[in-house]
Amino acid sequence: MKRRFTLALAASAALVAAIAVPAQAQQPKLKVGFMLPYTGTFAALGVAIENGFRLYVQEQGGKLGGRELEFVKVDDESEPAKAVDNVNKLIKRDNVDVIVGTVHSGVVMAMARAARDSGTMLIVPNAGAAAVTGPMCAPNIFRSSFSNWQPGYAAGVVAGERGHKNVVTITWKYAAGDETVQGFKDGIAAKGGKVVKELTLPFPNVEFQALLTEIAASKPDAVYAFFAGGGAVKFVKDWAAAGLGKIPLYGPGFLTDGTLEAQGEAAQGLFTTLHYADDLSNARDKSFRLGYAKAYKLQPDVYAVQGYDAAQLLAAGLTATKGDFSKKEPLYTAMAKAKIDSPRGAFTLGKGNNPVQDIYLRKVDGKTNKVVGVAVKGLADPSTGCKM
Repeated sequence: MKRRFTLALAASAALVAAIAVPAQAQQPKLKVGFMLPYTGTFAALGVAIENGFRLYVQEQGGKLGGRELEFVKVDDESEPAKAVDNVNKLIKRDNVDVIVGTVHSGVVMAMARAARDSGTMLIVPNAGAAAVTGPMCAPNIFRSSFSNWQPGYAAGVVAGERGHKNVVTITWKYAAGDETVQGFKDGIAAKGGKVVKELTLPFPNVEFQALLTEIAASKPDAVYAFFAGGGAVKFVKDWAAAGLGKIPLYGPGFLTDGTLEAQGEAAQGLFTTLHYADDLSNARDKSFRLGYAKAYKLQPDVYAVQGYDAAQLLAAGLTATKGDFSKKEPLYTAMAKAKIDSPRGAFTLGKGNNPVQDIYLRKVDGKTNKVVGVAVKGLADPSTGCKM
């Protein structure tokens, strides 16, 4: 009789324990789709973003807000013509809850439209297209990186403060190039300078020689250049080979981020502006760099930081809802109001869910983008046209 009572008591206790298990422990895995470039000019950038995102998840024991994750991947090839089909694979075929991507501003436009139409959460870990946090802004669209305007504006301020009055710009002719040049023009105009010539070539063309000859003939006070990945490597090498080193060269940090090993001596002394640098002294960055190097046997760059912070941003929402992704309003509110303890330094989100952050002035020294100082503190994007 005593044994029966003991067994009954144990069964009752097990039933109570089962009932007491938190709801989120029984939820299915949250499906996260990476739509990033894994081939082509920006392939290394896509890999770094995914690595950074996964590192943060690993640091949290494989869960965000108590919710387990499942990952699926699509290579967007940095090809705008394929963007609609690629994003629809994630939304309609794979039924993802969250999309993380991408690098190319032309590709992200299709992703933002799809996110608005379907209500799928989109976290942009790089592409700085103004429209995403401007006219196309939405409560379910977030950015963990920058707008194209922000580092361009900061570079313009620096160039103007250094007395450069007549500047030539050279970029790829697509959204990111146009918008970073606009930022630069706004920044240098604020300090009394101006852009006298805008040179462009189609993405991903890297035949720079004719334009470099034109720059030499123009004899500008300085040049502002926007290229990234393999294009940045070739541009910086061609610039040095053309003997243009006496002309001050500025750029957003992508000109020298993740590219210094390949650029070698040609990059030494270049000034760039960005929301991250290789030698920040904050404890968060030191921990991040150590963890990244241990996990991937590589040194992290700004792309890894942006992926890491995309995961932090998602975690802020899931923590607020205890892992319940269906509670969209509190989820989005928590993300929009989050203060992210980033390796770049703490940042918040402003209008359009775009980061409000310090933009650093960096100088290439060896294989490091060393901090010279803060070019512009707490810089917010204008987010023109956002009616959210």
